[in-house]
Amino acid sequence: MDKRLEEFQRLLDIMDELREKCPWDSKQTNESLRTLTIEAVYELVEAVESEKDSEIKKELGDILLHIVFYAKIGQERGTFDITDVIKGINEKLIFRHPHIFGDVKVQTAKDVEENWERLKLKEGKKKTVLGGIPNSLPALIKAHRIQDKARGVGFDWDEKEQVWDKVLEEYKELMDEVKSGSHNEIEKEFGDFMFSIINAARLYGINPENALEKTNRKFINRFNYLEQKTISQGRDLKTMSLDEMNEIWEEAKKQS
Repeated sequence: MDKRLEEFQRLLDIMDELREKCPWDSKQTNESLRTLTIEAVYELVEAVESEKDSEIKKELGDILLHIVFYAKIGQERGTFDITDVIKGINEKLIFRHPHIFGDVKVQTAKDVEENWERLKLKEGKKKTVLGGIPNSLPALIKAHRIQDKARGVGFDWDEKEQVWDKVLEEYKELMDEVKSGSHNEIEKEFGDFMFSIINAARLYGINPENALEKTNRKFINRFNYLEQKTISQGRDLKTMSLDEMNEIWEEAKKQS
């Protein structure tokens, strides 16, 4: 037997035994696994960001375990099993890649993405262009996915440089509301401004989530430097002036 199939079958056998004999595994449900699955996905993301293959391998194993676990529960309910899961994704991949498994011609990755979105609409009569975006996605990621899906059906700027006029327009509207002092209107215009910035990032091939996370880490590193330098000098951040903190902050910038 293929080594891959042998190890996968071993995993399925282990899951069967755990559901039968382990007190913890046997009582788990889809709902009880849900938060653990979310945690596992975030751990995989951290591993990917660390670029450590050993960590990625480990976290992928955890994700695979969750897939097998949900499939086992489905099998017990008599609704689906792991074979149905694998068959479903196989058929989806073949259907959505007619340029590989059919006679459709594409030239670029963008052509593939646009064709992918059109095919997704064909899979269900009630589906809409934006209907497949989970409501529970974090707002920044959701905004990026909304814009990406709209682009997939041609709703996008002709030239990416055009987006900056929209960014400036939203910024002006935000400033107008800031002057007015209406909290609700400021919040709304902040949302519009942020949406336009995310759109600009997308057009320039920047993933806004990744970009923001890099800035988060940069700020954390610099602030940690500020805090540690302050402590080493026997000082307290709470009693320091902003100018004094900025002096150390500039040192931190040179370190990163």
